[in-house]
Amino acid sequence: MPVADSPARPVLPLRAELAGLHPYGAPQLDVPVLLNVNENPYPPSAQVVASIADAVTQAAAGLNRYPDRDFRALSEDLAAYLGTESGVALSPEQIWAANGSNEVMLHLLQAFGGPGRVAVSFAPTYSMYPEYARDTSTGWVTGRRADDFTLDVDHAVATIVEHQPSVVLLASPNNPTGTALPAPTTVAVLDAAARVPGGCVVVVDEAYGEFRRRGTPSALELLADHPQLAVSRTMSKAFGLAGARIGYLAAAPALVDALRVVRLPYHLSAVTQAVARAALAHSVELMAQIGSLRAERDALVDWLRGRGHQVAASDANFVLFGRFADRHAVWQGLLDRGVLIREVGPDGWLRVSVGTPAETAAFKAALDQVVAS
Repeated sequence: MPVADSPARPVLPLRAELAGLHPYGAPQLDVPVLLNVNENPYPPSAQVVASIADAVTQAAAGLNRYPDRDFRALSEDLAAYLGTESGVALSPEQIWAANGSNEVMLHLLQAFGGPGRVAVSFAPTYSMYPEYARDTSTGWVTGRRADDFTLDVDHAVATIVEHQPSVVLLASPNNPTGTALPAPTTVAVLDAAARVPGGCVVVVDEAYGEFRRRGTPSALELLADHPQLAVSRTMSKAFGLAGARIGYLAAAPALVDALRVVRLPYHLSAVTQAVARAALAHSVELMAQIGSLRAERDALVDWLRGRGHQVAASDANFVLFGRFADRHAVWQGLLDRGVLIREVGPDGWLRVSVGTPAETAAFKAALDQVVAS
């Protein structure tokens, strides 16, 4: 029988800047050891699961009604949590939440970016930042980091002076390098941003903030004196809720109010709010787990350096290490042995997430084999 012709590809009015692009995403492969997307390797405990299940059951009874669009109770819980975690007193009016910190960032660019405006960041850093700019038709400028992945203050200030951005995006700890920002560096960027005509919002993305080493400050400590600062967090990492998609930020009430203008109606579902609040009720238990992950990370850094690898200083739940003449071959060799890490960042470097002791042991054994082969 004759084969029917395949239907013609439709002509779609796709925006020119999106033509030929592929969606963001890390490889999702079925292997025994997954250490590639910086997840918390520990699932929620039975107690947390039970609390979430009960909260969702209660929320389900009212799903015929729209949720609280201003998520007041969740804002109160998040403010209380950040006060305990960072020592900074915050009001619920200073909290904004959304479906993952990705949506928080998109809201920021929708409100403060846009056509004719510029956002600035400093590479290497999180690869989604330029996509937020692209999706909001915001101009994108990438500065550079120093060879040790710290932020060069003079260069950062000069970049802001030259390009006059409306948004500056800084990750601390930075992804994929793990390096955190010293408070004087953040203040220097804030001071430069304050001199931009028309205003400039500085966003410090602390997605991995709970993993910072003792003595490493949070940018939350700077909020009281800098109304143009927003500090973003997530419940995906420290709380082990990557599947729940809950992100939030702390900022001055006026900045938070601006985000209400661009959010979709009732953007945070009743179920999402219930899950977040149930998990926050167990924050003491979850923070104790963070301590073990910090210790596992520091031990991994020491082991890698002891094997002669270069390792970036990490305040996150992952480690950037190298340098390899053919990093893809190393990545593939690990994958062939059942260990998936991330081929990301500068040439010659690889990133591995901190896993359970058993997962870390599997990674170490596989890496030794690959390097020796």
